Amino acid sequence: MRTLRTDAEREEAAALVEDRQRWLTLRGLPVPAQTDVPALFRDPQTRPAGMFEDGKLLACMIPERDPALGWGEGPCLFLRCFHTLPGQSDDITRLITLWASDFAARLALPLVRAETLARHALDAQPTATLLRRLTDLGWDAQGTGTGREGDRVARLQLAAERRSGLSALIGCRVDEPQAASDDRGSA
Repeated sequence: MRTLRTDAEREEAAALVEDRQRWLTLRGLPVPAQTDVPALFRDPQTRPAGMFEDGKLLACMIPERDPALGWGEGPCLFLRCFHTLPGQSDDITRLITLWASDFAARLALPLVRAETLARHALDAQPTATLLRRLTDLGWDAQGTGTGREGDRVARLQLAAERRSGLSALIGCRVDEPQAASDDRGSA
């Protein structure tokens, strides 16, 4: 895991997001309607992070500290705009979950929060299958509402936990996240 610093890395992340959105659209699954997510990764004011293996970007997100989400109380690490490369196994999400929990603990934050699109009821497909996979990984569903990007989302929360030995599996060169802006529409 590392902070994406160069224009080329940011462009690679934007391309990954575009690929994921295309993949979702072809399967009739929801994509964000309110925000140009690839543009968020291109914006030099954001500090996205990516998971790489052998030089290949497998996942990207924008980690933020204590965003004004309008849900959940207390400080947290928020994984904004989390996307994985299409056609990869669920192991990437498992690794990101382990990393995020450990990273939050190292930042002395008690929780990790994230949002996933949920245009249907939480017990309806395809949302139910996704939430079942995420809860199996340790995430807790915290209901639904309007998300950071303006879409209807399922709200997710994960306890922070130091995971000794994780650095042997996942190296971490992610900058400490910035405090998020209160402006819901800004990057």
